[in-house]
Amino acid sequence: MFRICSTRKLPQHVQDYLTTYATLDILTKEQRESPETFVKYAADADGIITSGMRIDDAILSRLPKLKCVSTSSVGYDHFDTDALKKHGVYATHTPTVLDETVADLTFALILATARRVVELDTVVREGRWAGRPAEWFYGVDVHHRTLGIIGMGRIGEAVARRARLGFEMDVVYHNRSRKPEVEEKLGLEYVSFEELLAKSDFVVLLTPLTEATRGLMDDAAFQKMKSSAIFINVSRGATVNEQALFKALSEGTIRAAGLDVFVKEPTPTTNPLLSLQNVVVLPHIGSATHATRDDMAMLAATNLIAVLEGRLQEARIVPELQSLIKES
Repeated sequence: MFRICSTRKLPQHVQDYLTTYATLDILTKEQRESPETFVKYAADADGIITSGMRIDDAILSRLPKLKCVSTSSVGYDHFDTDALKKHGVYATHTPTVLDETVADLTFALILATARRVVELDTVVREGRWAGRPAEWFYGVDVHHRTLGIIGMGRIGEAVARRARLGFEMDVVYHNRSRKPEVEEKLGLEYVSFEELLAKSDFVVLLTPLTEATRGLMDDAAFQKMKSSAIFINVSRGATVNEQALFKALSEGTIRAAGLDVFVKEPTPTTNPLLSLQNVVVLPHIGSATHATRDDMAMLAATNLIAVLEGRLQEARIVPELQSLIKES
């Protein structure tokens, strides 16, 4: 049988599935707290299931039996794909299963920021409602406004569908390549990055983290946005220069922001963004529902077993490692 190590507890039905194919060890916090202890306990593993743990050359060079690492997330920037390719280790991820759930959360942030939901909830709870003029509570409309989506993948399409069909918004998007079929289906308009920033009332960032997108939203980008615009980030924290965002929000360059992700997670309480009333913040919960997280864990498990059994075409191999299939 194979040996599999998991860096976190898995739903019981996922554990049951894995143990029909392999010996499963779920590592404790102490066993995974450092690379040294991790490789000690994972030394003879054929496969690893993780979520966010850094897998790099230092670890891979000490795990000679390893054939596959499987993350129960769609993002895989915690994997050093060059090192994985060097060692001939496959990596899988979980696209598709979380698209609709993340799109729901994206609209939760859009609505919460536009209508000042968190800020005004605090006003009521703290007894500061009385005596305010009616205009003090005003927010902005979402319906019939312009939504700009940076990154038109599956989640972007799900957000665009909600915007067009549910809120009758105009939707523009920017992507590495055009999506004519999505444009036709949903009535979207492809524009340049600069044009999207200039014309959107809401800017939603949905790009993966790459060297090209690291710090994509910087001073120059925020300066191109409308002063009435709202920025939403549900991608990766490092796609945004947080100092630039703080400056834009505190100086009125943009109206508000909704953030599910940060450069450092958990973000420290000293992060200046947390001091602003015009920011809604969440602890990276884009896919965090029971049903979706269970589905993600199950897909991570089936991906891993497919690789270990040589059924590579059935696994969601991360794009940068697709060439390993041809080489095998």
